[in-house]
Amino acid sequence: MRRTEVISETMAAGTQAAGAKAGKGRLSGAKKAVTAFCGAAYFAVNAMPMTVLAAGGGTSAITQPLDNLKTLVIAVIGAVGVIILAKNVMEFAQAYQQQDSSTMNSALKGIVAGVMMAGISTVLTFLGF
Repeated sequence: MRRTEVISETMAAGTQAAGAKAGKGRLSGAKKAVTAFCGAAYFAVNAMPMTVLAAGGGTSAITQPLDNLKTLVIAVIGAVGVIILAKNVMEFAQAYQQQDSSTMNSALKGIVAGVMMAGISTVLTFLGF
């Protein structure tokens, strides 16, 4: 009698484990299906084109702060260019008095850089920025 109880308990435990695995497989399949559906819905919604109409009055309300920032940055670059230009002109004069060709060469490069930075606003205006 004892042996049959052990065998029936083992069979019952095996049946429960098989049922749990089968349920887990069904749940996993449901998770996959829901995940696939949510992914497809997400892509479908993002693929729809959306028409956006701006209110009348132009775009100056949006672009005005950006234009102000652009003007400020160009002015700062120009001011730094004038400072670099003045510094290198004085450095070139001192190097010329001392006949130091290496410092003169370096100062000339600085003068060219200063002229480029100081004239950037004129160049950008000419180009239409």
